[in-house]
Amino acid sequence: MDALYYSHSSENELNLHLMRLIDEQYTTTPFYGYRRMTIQLQRRGYEVNRKRVQRLMQKMGLQAIYPRANTSKRHPGHRIYPYLLRDLVIDRANQVWCADITGKGHMYLVAVMDWYSRYVLGWNLSSTLDSHFCVQALRESLQQGRPQVFNTDQGSQFTSQAFTKELEEREVQISMDGKGRVFDNIFIERLWRTVKYEQVYLVEYEQVRDIRRSLCSYFTFYNKQRWHQSLEYKTPYEVHFGHSCSV
Repeated sequence: MDALYYSHSSENELNLHLMRLIDEQYTTTPFYGYRRMTIQLQRRGYEVNRKRVQRLMQKMGLQAIYPRANTSKRHPGHRIYPYLLRDLVIDRANQVWCADITGKGHMYLVAVMDWYSRYVLGWNLSSTLDSHFCVQALRESLQQGRPQVFNTDQGSQFTSQAFTKELEEREVQISMDGKGRVFDNIFIERLWRTVKYEQVYLVEYEQVRDIRRSLCSYFTFYNKQRWHQSLEYKTPYEVHFGHSCSV
């Protein structure tokens, strides 16, 4: 489980630069642990040792291929749906949406994202891991459209009747990652790393409303101003809705 709640970063400029390089490399090769990441940085000319890289990766919440615990615990009485995205060509907005939870200790964050455009359709915060805050984020998202397929992990929040009912009533196909398959929902995993590096690491939060205000501002920036190389240097908003935004 990745940490959402951080104090103000005290890292020096070189370490922040290394963290950005690590983040970029991890997006390309998420199976790299700190040993291989160290070698990669050394090959790029940086004099770093394994201990330093390991500490930075731990601070960033990055691990190689290990499945996350706690936020994705299965419920033995809930139905598990098959994974529908294998070999599926995803070539348009609202074809596949996905959702995931991150957080630790103080607060938990859920987000719903369009897989093709990377547009964040809805999100919510909670101090507990019940399904209600996930259902609220889903309902907010469904006000903007309806996907063909909705993909999540097998966490009890997503397998709950309250959550799956919202999708089944709208005839949305439900897809769930295979147990232990940490890359089945890789795009939203990348979103978590982006949010944490560009916002959470850099801000000191004192109250819940500070977190909510900060994330609200960031997700607006992420959707409407932050271009993506993988989207041909367009923003998620431009790709999802097919036109530019002046915000």
